[in-house]
Amino acid sequence: MSEMCATREGRWGRRQRALLCCVLVVAWKAACGQLRYTVPEELPKGSFVGDVAKDLALQPAALRDRGARVVSADRTQYFALHANSGHLVTAERLDREQLCEGVQRCVLRCEVIVEGEMKFYEIEVEITDINDNAPTFSEIQIEETLSETTGLGRRLPLSKAHDPDVGVNSLQCYELSGDEHFSLSVQVGADGEKSPELVLAKALDREEAAFHELVLRASDGGEPARTGTARIRVSVLDANDNAPVFSQAVYAVRVPEDVPVGSTLLTLTATDADDGMNGNVKYSFKEISTKASKVLYLDPETGSIKLLRSLDFEEGDSYDLQVMARDGGGLSDTATVSISVTDVNDNVPEISVRSALSEISEDAPPGTVVALLHVQDRDSGANGEVRCSLVGDVPFRLRSSVGSYYSVVTSRELDREEVSEYNVTVWASDGGSPSLRSSAVLALRVLDVNDNAPVFAEARYSARLPENNAEGALVLTVRAWDADWGQNARVRYRLAEGRVRGAPLSSYVSVQAETGALYALRSFDYEEVREVGLWVRAEDGGAPALSSNVSVRLLIVDENDNAPQVLYPPAAAAAGAGWTGVELAPRSAEPGALVAKVVAVDADAGQNAWLSYELAKATEPGLFRVGLHSGEVRTARSPLARDAPRHSLVVVVKDQGRPALSATATLTVVLAESVAELLSELGSAAAPAEPGGSLTRWLVLAVAAVSCLFVAFLLLLLALRLRRWRRSQLLPPASGALRGVPASHFVGIDGVRAFLHSYSHEVSLTADSRKSQRRWAADSCCNTLPARPPPDKAAPLLGEDAAGARGAPPDALPVSQSLRTPRRSPSRRLPPFLFLAFPSPFCFHLRCLRVISPY
Repeated sequence: MSEMCATREGRWGRRQRALLCCVLVVAWKAACGQLRYTVPEELPKGSFVGDVAKDLALQPAALRDRGARVVSADRTQYFALHANSGHLVTAERLDREQLCEGVQRCVLRCEVIVEGEMKFYEIEVEITDINDNAPTFSEIQIEETLSETTGLGRRLPLSKAHDPDVGVNSLQCYELSGDEHFSLSVQVGADGEKSPELVLAKALDREEAAFHELVLRASDGGEPARTGTARIRVSVLDANDNAPVFSQAVYAVRVPEDVPVGSTLLTLTATDADDGMNGNVKYSFKEISTKASKVLYLDPETGSIKLLRSLDFEEGDSYDLQVMARDGGGLSDTATVSISVTDVNDNVPEISVRSALSEISEDAPPGTVVALLHVQDRDSGANGEVRCSLVGDVPFRLRSSVGSYYSVVTSRELDREEVSEYNVTVWASDGGSPSLRSSAVLALRVLDVNDNAPVFAEARYSARLPENNAEGALVLTVRAWDADWGQNARVRYRLAEGRVRGAPLSSYVSVQAETGALYALRSFDYEEVREVGLWVRAEDGGAPALSSNVSVRLLIVDENDNAPQVLYPPAAAAAGAGWTGVELAPRSAEPGALVAKVVAVDADAGQNAWLSYELAKATEPGLFRVGLHSGEVRTARSPLARDAPRHSLVVVVKDQGRPALSATATLTVVLAESVAELLSELGSAAAPAEPGGSLTRWLVLAVAAVSCLFVAFLLLLLALRLRRWRRSQLLPPASGALRGVPASHFVGIDGVRAFLHSYSHEVSLTADSRKSQRRWAADSCCNTLPARPPPDKAAPLLGEDAAGARGAPPDALPVSQSLRTPRRSPSRRLPPFLFLAFPSPFCFHLRCLRVISPY
């Protein structure tokens, strides 16, 4: 039992080792890029040949996604790759005898091209023979003739049977039956081919039998065996002493494949010693293949073998046949003819593009495969040796692969910006003389990669923008180009971060993203900002995006928008306040003596800031002059005794802008010999100037006083109204209620006492006190204090007409007369602040105002 187990384990181990060896062989072949399969012939279309996906260690989906396909060097495609399973299947029925006639080992070659990887794998499929053909004779009825005097042992060559199968399925043996006069002898040649011969075993007697019928049977070794038969009829003739004899037993000739059609390849010669019909010899093919019968023709009379159609070394390099010469008496002789065809360089190399890229990225590394080429030449020897090359200076090279395959690979980096498309020409030349060559063109487009940053048209930009520009004004336009293509060449612009005077740069200028136009977002002031430096970035649309920067210098151009500013004399001196700005000039000064210098500046720049000085006004025009560009005030002549001691000079400072702007400066020059005289002159001049200098202060006080008086008047008026209303409610109405007022009532103005009765009147004051109006009540006797009369006319304090009409008391008349005397005292004028405080006319309403005299 243990021995049986050990035996089984040994057998199992051997099986495992054998299986492992098979797996290793398949893996080695796959690694070498070559797969081998074996299938019998006559399989139907779509039959399984091999599992390519498994043998290449790839998934079927991977083969499908990578664009795997099967190609063959022949025009006919015998195999196909199943897309879903990755199996190699037959594309049509395979007939070994048709595909590989006369070849012991029938192998079909194809390649699996993987487009995605630009790789190929060679596949060899051996077609094994099956016994599907029986042996056949070229002649199923063989006619032979022998003279009755023919000696024993005479051999007659018979037609050989042909079986296209190979191996055990091919022809194996011959058998002869039918007559005892003949026997069969089979000769085996050097190539193993069997040739049957008919041997005369018994003397012939025509009187006994004129004909002999025989059957020749040929059998193969298949299971089951197939046979073929031929009938032989041997005719017995009367005595014919001599048979035809060929001059050579074997005729051999070599002819080039380009020999013209109709040419005589060779001439057979057979002689017969007999005369008459027995000496007339005819030639014929005793044994010839079907292919040879289509090419060769034997003239039966002359024995010349001629060419029926063009020879092709690639279709057949030799023709072996049997010829026979027969005379009129039926006697014959045979000979062997061997025609060898020599190769001529008549086939150009064939370039077949198995796989090729139509597009390649410009960043593809060197060595990237762009095409797989299969090159073959059907000629042989040196005529079939092919050399391939590329035309021109292109960034590609040829790399020899397995067998007749070449790979076109990149030799250096590509640059689409230099060359965007390539037409790669591949030349294939053979080694013949003269050499033949062919070409194939590969069209390859280079795909763009974002490898170029935008480039500005200028290294730096600058622009001049006038100040006080309009908001949104176009400053300039920057331009950048990108050498890439498509989205990678689309350029967009934006501003780099920055600040101007503490504010973001984007609040001053902006750039249009598509056009690169730079706009001013605000109005610039040269005096604040004279120059703006910024960076504009151009960015393409690639991923990742590339960018470049350019500096832009924006110069603000000055405009004459600022008038000159006088620094000396200061503004206070120009107004004449205090002693500031007073210059001393000695009365003994010579002409051209420097008195003062007007200093002025202009905030503008350039021509707009060029200042010129001009004396516009002077108390004594010819006494002083001003330097045109220096502003220096100098004496034009020596001062004279008649010249006033105090001079006022008005100097105009003007810039050179268009239009020109100007400012004025006022100088006070005192002609004095000493400081004491200067101070005396200044003191006398300062006194009258004081009221004018304090005018503003007085105006403020006046406005406040008028406001207080107006409020007091309103309150007083309200109180009087209330009092009058109350009296009207308490006392009975009487027309003469006020006549009991004592005549001693009076009012005093500026020390002048006027006696008045009770009065009631309305006073209206306007901005011009000379146009004051007065209106008396109808039933009252009052005196009125009018507004200030004109300077040339005395203003009565009390109206005379009213006093006469109303019957004023006698004691009031002298006083009235005394009031008519004009007085020029300034204190009697109405203060001007009354009219300044009330720009529109206003009225004071006084009803029944009682002024009680203290006397």
